[in-house]
Amino acid sequence: MAEPFDAVDIIRVKRDKGVLSPEQIDWTIDAYTRGAIADEQMAALNMAILLNGMNRTEIARWTAAMIASGERMDFSSLRRPDGGLKYTSDKHSTGGVGDKITLPLAPLVAVFGVAVPQLSGRGLGHTGGTLDKLESIPGWRASLSSEEMLAQLQDVGAVICAAGAGLAPADRKLYALRDVTGTVEAIPLIASSIMSKKIAEGTGSLVLDVKVGSGAFMKDEARARELAETMVALGKDAGVNTVALLTNMDTPLGLTAGNAIEVEESLEVLAGGGPDDVVELTVRLAEEMLACAGVSDADPAAALKDGRAMDIWNRMIEAQGGDPRAKLPVARESEVVYAPADGVLVELDALAVGVAAWRLGAGRARKEDAVQAGAGVRMHAKPGALVRAGEPLMTLLTDTPERFARAKEALEHAVVIAPEGSRPAQRLIIDRIA
Repeated sequence: MAEPFDAVDIIRVKRDKGVLSPEQIDWTIDAYTRGAIADEQMAALNMAILLNGMNRTEIARWTAAMIASGERMDFSSLRRPDGGLKYTSDKHSTGGVGDKITLPLAPLVAVFGVAVPQLSGRGLGHTGGTLDKLESIPGWRASLSSEEMLAQLQDVGAVICAAGAGLAPADRKLYALRDVTGTVEAIPLIASSIMSKKIAEGTGSLVLDVKVGSGAFMKDEARARELAETMVALGKDAGVNTVALLTNMDTPLGLTAGNAIEVEESLEVLAGGGPDDVVELTVRLAEEMLACAGVSDADPAAALKDGRAMDIWNRMIEAQGGDPRAKLPVARESEVVYAPADGVLVELDALAVGVAAWRLGAGRARKEDAVQAGAGVRMHAKPGALVRAGEPLMTLLTDTPERFARAKEALEHAVVIAPEGSRPAQRLIIDRIA
């Protein structure tokens, strides 16, 4: 059968800063998914989009075409105790260092009767993956069938699992190509990649945590804001109640960057303690998710303090085969990094810490690589703390001590210590976009 369009003509439209028609976009995504457009042709189109952009109509249609390449989930069967429709709300983070927020957040929101269908991914490079963290819990499994996911949402109220292969399959193929052709940074392609999966997932509302700073994918606030605004518009155009927070990723979240040690810290938060920044962001995102789902009288901070969120966590982990009481893996080797001077710690570079954790074995360079459950970086001070020369600043953890040297290289310029009385200028939550 003859194709209605030619790939070279499509490339020329974007090369010359033109606008693709809805029919051209639909054909492009379908043809690439079934192999009628070659990788080198799609790579050229991706580069043209990176350089020349897309308008809102084009991005929305591109996203819709990616959704149409696969299945859509349906949560309309979920019911509240009174028989009414159970609202669903999800969160997506663009990724960072020490970002374990999903772990306490999903059960926290579920406390208030809102179902949380959290489809998560694995880490790559210096950014951690939620599934890698949870897989450090003995017995826990990431892969669930659609039926298992629905049953857990109805019974427990929260699920964190891997996305099925049938969800936006065009995105998987496109992302792999972008990863090796230098076009990952194209905002229209980032936005459509994230939102095609989230819209296909079927959630009724969505809160986006768009990170900005050294440890984030987006280093520049203006570009992070553009990405957030683009994704919020895509969600609203698709009928999903969507808001975004711009949050700071110049400094790691919490005091841990790794897998098992981040689970450990999440449990501290669920027990009513934990680092202030992790608690602050967890509570704020919970408030946003609940508001999007129409729940206005909730007190998430109280639900962390009184153990209700921990109860949901235990049930959620058990439902996926995990043992919430089991001991978490511990790295066999450790090495301490000491403060080089007296003063106030004013900077702790998130990217450097993330790269160190990755080199210690907590992350992977390729999707096929294994990770060490116990590896990572445990931080003993955050910006604002008074430190003394020779005091422990970080502890490096790994099963393979030959990794320490390269991890320490990554941390050579990670900290800035200023005279006493100095104050770091940082905001955790930069802005809200709705």
